[in-house]
Amino acid sequence: MSAALDFDVVIIGGGLVGAACALALKESGLRLALVESGPAPTLPQDDSWDSRIYAISPGNADFLSRLGAWESLEQSRITPIEEMRIWGDDGNSRLDFSAYEAGAATLGHIVESRLMQVGLWQALQHHSDIGLFTTTRCASLHLQDDRAHLTLEDGRKLTTQLVVGADGANSWTRRQAGINVTTSPYRQHGVVANFAVEKPHHNIARQWFRDDGILALLPLPGNHISMVWSTSPTHADTLLQLAPEVLSNAVAQAGQEVLGDFRLLTPPAAFPLKLQNAEFMARPRLALIGDAAHLVHPLAGQGVNLGFHDAEVLAKVLNERGPQADLGDYGLLRRYERARQMDIKVMQATTDSLHTLFSSDVPGIGTLRNWGMKFTNRQQWLKRRLIAHAMT
Repeated sequence: MSAALDFDVVIIGGGLVGAACALALKESGLRLALVESGPAPTLPQDDSWDSRIYAISPGNADFLSRLGAWESLEQSRITPIEEMRIWGDDGNSRLDFSAYEAGAATLGHIVESRLMQVGLWQALQHHSDIGLFTTTRCASLHLQDDRAHLTLEDGRKLTTQLVVGADGANSWTRRQAGINVTTSPYRQHGVVANFAVEKPHHNIARQWFRDDGILALLPLPGNHISMVWSTSPTHADTLLQLAPEVLSNAVAQAGQEVLGDFRLLTPPAAFPLKLQNAEFMARPRLALIGDAAHLVHPLAGQGVNLGFHDAEVLAKVLNERGPQADLGDYGLLRRYERARQMDIKVMQATTDSLHTLFSSDVPGIGTLRNWGMKFTNRQQWLKRRLIAHAMT
């Protein structure tokens, strides 16, 4: 039987947040390992678009830059958000945000998931001291007083002071640790697809609160946009079954035809939406980050941004530990958990409240919420505060 490979930190899950966490620890002097069930990501040899699109805050773009990943991305595939325009369901109420008015270069950036994934992994592969275990799944995890013991399906064994679970909403790591989750389904699906559009989008992100859900059109390079339509499962199924031309026309009309005619570029896909929280983000020898720890409604586009903040804060706590500190000590890991709880709760409460407000059919609520949008749009100080929070 081969001897176990010993590390200080083992990160399970090599997605965006897990890879970012490994890079954030690269200067720590710690022995690091990253376990990913799939192969190292690559980009297709064509000009196709990824239907998984993220709105990255300026603060997190700076974080990725410090990790050595942002500048390596193909900049022609990244779109800055210069304005946001949000419409209420009465057709008249509107809320506008402008980078210029906020004194900022941009409100954020629209980036394909696979582009960031490849950029992060290219940066990882420049650091030969990070152990990369790919195309293998985890078989068992045992958290003990002095070490954590991880066995991979190919038989290799790893021991470590700390395990970081970055393996998504259905986290295997979280289940192995016996951490429960509270889940509140939104009874909505997010339908995503990309389109070529007739008219320039002028780097404006647009969102409509409609009777049939929340439609977001996010700018991609050139005359291209990414759609996220949060809607009922029944309506989502209907959208998925439409012929490409019919779907294109339906989305163009739902978006008040502000971008002219649409042409479908990527097949539509749908996923259920839910609010979810792990009972604990930290336990002795274990920390959870990203979707393994929390999920939010996508209407504010903040899910991956919260995950990057998790990775950044956890790395900061570990990097600032005392020289003799045990990385798996619960007292140390509680610093991370406490530092993240408020940010996560505020974002979840905000997105959950907006979802509840705009999905309610209680008489009078519609008038109140549309009045609220108009009122907010006139309060420049309030809009500046909202922008400042979203840009971190």
